Amino acid sequence: MARFSRIEVVLKMKEIGIIPVFFHSDVEICKQVVKACYQGGSRVFEFVNRGDYAHEVFGELNKWAIKECPEMILGVGSVIDAGTTSLYIQLGANFVVSPILNAEMAKVCNRRKIAWSPGCGSLTEISYAEELGAEVVKIFPGEQVGGPEFVKAVKGPFPWSSIMPTGGVKPEKENLTQWFHAGVHCVGMGSQLISKQVIETGNFDELSGKVKNTIEMIKSIRK
Repeated sequence: MARFSRIEVVLKMKEIGIIPVFFHSDVEICKQVVKACYQGGSRVFEFVNRGDYAHEVFGELNKWAIKECPEMILGVGSVIDAGTTSLYIQLGANFVVSPILNAEMAKVCNRRKIAWSPGCGSLTEISYAEELGAEVVKIFPGEQVGGPEFVKAVKGPFPWSSIMPTGGVKPEKENLTQWFHAGVHCVGMGSQLISKQVIETGNFDELSGKVKNTIEMIKSIRK
């Protein structure tokens, strides 16, 4: 069962401002990445459900993280159906992110009080997601949906909406300023943050520094 309540998850998402998004079939590499992000100040991490046996990697990773990174809120992304949602909840996922809006997933998460962030691309979808109990909605792909200007437009009629873009977010001050000034709750970041080069070279200290700098940039932008 989840170690963190959905309220804790949502508040920590906002506090830190960034959610690293990552998958690798080698659990040892996943551990190195999670540890590096943790040392850089990250406290929310999205493991991507990708390919066969991904849930087995997550299960082992989560057990390890509970001991080695006790404050890390580990969740899962790229989930598109209720069955897979249930599987990851059984493995201790603290939140579930989806690229789509699936009402059956909402029911599963709500029964267990698990934070659920569905992918939305319109005001109608955002409104329906909130009706289904989503506290933080994901816009995906963030850049293609409309980028920061889309968020700004949504926040006009929906000032209460908490939005997390993934796709088109970069660890650069200008880019982050646009997103956070538009009113996002937090941002998700994958390969722009955790580069292929870092994985290939094993330079996880570089990743820690990048995460730390990104978190500090977000804090300065919010002031």
